[in-house]
Amino acid sequence: MARLGDSVSGALRSFGFWLANGTVGYPLLEGIDYSCIFREPSALEEAMAIYANVLCVDESGRVLNARAAERRAAQWIRSYVDPTYVVDPPFESWEVALHEPPGRAERDPNAASGQL
Repeated sequence: MARLGDSVSGALRSFGFWLANGTVGYPLLEGIDYSCIFREPSALEEAMAIYANVLCVDESGRVLNARAAERRAAQWIRSYVDPTYVVDPPFESWEVALHEPPGRAERDPNAASGQL
């Protein structure tokens, strides 16, 4: 069974860290309190979805555009907290798509143990 590669895992971890500590999207969000997205689950969900949708990997699974994905997510956050902010270029439908989540039941009975 395949797992996310180290590059994707590292990109997601870093994005989560920067998001949580208030430093995501620098300099676009510098000095902007966006903590309200942590009280509105759909806002956080959208920011995460945009990051994941925009993120690109090469044939070996190495992330190619982590900063661009972060910037697009930051633009969405900025537009969420600042209604006067205009996202440029406007989001395309694929960037903001909320894809179907996996089912609640584990498909891999060994997933919790870390075994493959």
